[in-house]
Amino acid sequence: MCEAGDDALSNGIAHSHDDYGNRPCGIFRRRGSGSHRSTVRRGTGMSGSSETEFSGKRALVTGGTKGMGEAIVQRLRSSGASVVATARSAPPDLPRPDLFVGADISTAEGTEKVISYVLDRLGGVDILINNVGGSSASGGGFAALTDEDWQAALNQNLFAAVRLDRGLLPSMLKQGSGVIIHISSIQRRLPLFEATLAYAAAKAALSNYSKGLSNEVGPKGIRVVSVAPGFIQTTAATALIDRLAASSGTDPNAAREQLMKSLGGTRLAARAGPQRWPSWSPSSPLIAPHRLRAASM
Repeated sequence: MCEAGDDALSNGIAHSHDDYGNRPCGIFRRRGSGSHRSTVRRGTGMSGSSETEFSGKRALVTGGTKGMGEAIVQRLRSSGASVVATARSAPPDLPRPDLFVGADISTAEGTEKVISYVLDRLGGVDILINNVGGSSASGGGFAALTDEDWQAALNQNLFAAVRLDRGLLPSMLKQGSGVIIHISSIQRRLPLFEATLAYAAAKAALSNYSKGLSNEVGPKGIRVVSVAPGFIQTTAATALIDRLAASSGTDPNAAREQLMKSLGGTRLAARAGPQRWPSWSPSSPLIAPHRLRAASM
């Protein structure tokens, strides 16, 4: 299971654990008779993309109409992939409405709708990017979180990915190849103080699930990748900062600075916007976006 942006907040390294010895590595690659190549690579980005890099590939990106998800969809489509995007609702300027399915994938019904659409439209996928995630819980720490808050965090950040994987993995296993990417967060290890405990716990569960799944299906030709990208100033991240500001009685700039401090003192100049994602590729030797920094929201 590969993890990018792990406990090193600003080096853009991809880490993984293979299913033979939990060694740091870059991506699963076969060498000889069944062993996995183990590498750790540092780089400045994946700049060799082309309009045919993903020609013939089929992909599903959840949360694919905003922020990181939108950038990932654009990156894959610009390189020739057929990409289905999901979200609760379609934006008015959706570029490919014929490759969009509206569904709330925090529910079992929503994931079933997406799975059925993808199988009917594409016949399966080669790349599955579980990008949906987030937290809507108010601040106040452990005591402020209700059962509903915990269940909502698990539904959105863990069960959505588990259900989609379960529905789409069989076709990957049948073809003997595929990539499943789970967008995790550094908060799986460093929850924000009195802010996102349920979200952080759900992301920790997602990372552990991702590692277990990789151990199971890696030898069968399926790479399972967990990515914890740098701080991306998306609409969702801005909304979180606004909530933190409101709960602490301060302004957004002060809340943003406190957020950076709580995430390990990330350099402010290192914050990235979603436009930096298109240089990344799920087939790249380094499973990480270009110069990823800090902690993902």
